[in-house]
Amino acid sequence: MGQRNQTSLADFILEGLFDDSLAHALLFFLTMVVFLIAVSGNTLTVLLICADPRLHTPMYFLLSQLSLMDLMHVSTTIPKMATNYLSGTKSISFVGCATQHFLYLSLGGAECLLLTFMSYDRYVAICYPLRYAVLMNRKVRLVMAAVTWLGASVNSLIHTATLMHFPFCGPREVHHFYCEFPAVVKLVCGVITVYESTVYISTILLLLLPIVLISASYVFILRSVIRMRSAGSKRNAFATCSSHLTVVSLWFGACMFSYMRPRSQRSPLQDKVGSVFYSIVTPTLNPLIYTLRNKDVAKALRRVLGREIIAQNLQVRLP
Repeated sequence: MGQRNQTSLADFILEGLFDDSLAHALLFFLTMVVFLIAVSGNTLTVLLICADPRLHTPMYFLLSQLSLMDLMHVSTTIPKMATNYLSGTKSISFVGCATQHFLYLSLGGAECLLLTFMSYDRYVAICYPLRYAVLMNRKVRLVMAAVTWLGASVNSLIHTATLMHFPFCGPREVHHFYCEFPAVVKLVCGVITVYESTVYISTILLLLLPIVLISASYVFILRSVIRMRSAGSKRNAFATCSSHLTVVSLWFGACMFSYMRPRSQRSPLQDKVGSVFYSIVTPTLNPLIYTLRNKDVAKALRRVLGREIIAQNLQVRLP
C-alpha cells in the first residue's frame, strides 16, 4: 500500500512547448513578450476599473472579473513552462500538476460562465435600458461573480480530485506544456468510463449551454436593434456588443477546437496549438479588444494619469 502511494505521488514529465533550436528560442522570446503584454494589459484594466468611479458600472465590473481571470490564466501555465525551459528541466511534482490542473480548469469554466453573464448584461442594456439599473443592481452583480467563481471551482475540484486519484502508468510523460486534462487522462491505467461521462456532463453545462444562452441573448438583441428607428442607436448597440462577440468567438472557438474534436482526430501538436491560443493569445487580446475602441476606458486612463501627474507636481512643489 505504501509503495502504491509513493508511486502515485511521483513527478510528471512535461514535454514542453519548445526545444533547444534557435528558431524555438526565438519563439520562446516571442511567447514571453506576449505573456508580459497579457499581464500588463489585464492588470491595467483591473486597476483602472477599480480606480475610476465612472467605471463602477455592471458592464465594467464584469469586465474586471474577466481581466482578473485572464491574468490568473496566463500566470497558471506560462511561468512553469518558462522555468522548465530556462532551467533545462521538464519535471513537475504531483501536487504541482494537480494544482495547475485545478486552476486552469477553474478559470476556463469561470470564463465560460462569465461570458454568458456578460451577454445577459448586454441583453438587459439594449432590450430593457430603462430597467437596467434595477435588473443589474449591485446584488445581482455580486451573485453573478459568486456563481461564476464558486461554480467553476467546485466543478474543477471534483474533476481534479477524481483524475489525480487514478493510478498512472509508464514514464508519466505529459505530451503538453502544462497539465491539461486530455494529456493527463491518457496516462491513467484503469477504466475511466464513468469518469468520462461526468466530463461530458460538465462540457454540456460549461461549454454547450453557455453557447446556447449567449446565442439566445443575441437573437433578442438583434431583434431589438432591428426595431430601433435611429441609425445612431443602432450603431451604438452594435458597438456595445461587438467587443463581447469578438471575445466570445475567440474563446469558445478555441475551447471547441480543443475539447470537442473526436479523439481519432486529435494529436499532441493540435492540442498544444489550441491551448496556446486560449491560454496565451486570447488573454492577451481580450483587454485590447475591450479598450482600443472604448472611449470610456480611454477617458478613464487619461483622468487617472492626469491625477498622478498633478500629485507628482504637488509633491515636487511642497517643501
